[in-house]
Amino acid sequence: MKDLKFEQKSSLSRLEAADQLSALAEALRHGGNVEMRLGPGTMTLRVPDELRTEIEVEVGDGEIEMEIELKWPTARSGAGAAS
Repeated sequence: MKDLKFEQKSSLSRLEAADQLSALAEALRHGGNVEMRLGPGTMTLRVPDELRTEIEVEVGDGEIEMEIELKWPTARSGAGAAS
């Protein structure tokens, strides 16, 4: 079972989508915590210096779907490491 899952679906203009991605990219560039505006609120996530990525593109049924995933562990680096 997932500890937390948030999903938001909406229709955006190309410019609004670009602004959303730019804001995420800028937060990632600065490191530490990433604050994302989600609807009426915000979500803050701690992002480490290294992460895994996955980009998936599917074409079919008259649509193109692009997913960009960023993954990282919930534990801080070195947490739980044996001494």
